[in-house]
Amino acid sequence: MALRITLNPHEKIIIAGASITNGNVSTHFLIDNRVPILREKDILKEENAVSPASRIYFAIQLMYMDSGNLTEYHKLYWELVRDFLKAAPSTLKLIDGISEQIIGSRYYQALKLARKLIEREQSLISTAMRS
Repeated sequence: MALRITLNPHEKIIIAGASITNGNVSTHFLIDNRVPILREKDILKEENAVSPASRIYFAIQLMYMDSGNLTEYHKLYWELVRDFLKAAPSTLKLIDGISEQIIGSRYYQALKLARKLIEREQSLISTAMRS
C-alpha cells in the first residue's frame, strides 16, 4: 500500500536521503515503496542537537537515513545512552523502549520514542531548576 504525503507550501522532507523542498502550493504524492522518510518537523539538524537527549535523537536519525554507516551510529548511540543513564537513571524504561526499537531496526519508531526522551529531559531540567 502506498504512503500518501501532503506537503504544505515550502515544507521540506527527506526521502531516502534526498532533501526535497516543496514549492509555493500544497503538493500531494504517493510513495509506492518502503524508504526512510522524515518530514521537516521531525528533522533535527546537527547544530541543533545540543542536549544529551537531542544528540541521542540525532544519532537515531542518522541510523534511519544512512544505513550504510549503521555500525558507527550504533556505537555513538550506545555511548550517548550510557552517559545519559548515568545522569538520568529514571529514564531507563524509556531508553529500553528506544533501544528495543533500534535492535529491531525500527528506527522511525525509535525516533518517536526519542522525542519523548527529549520531553522527559526538559521536564527533569525544569524540575531541577525549581529546586
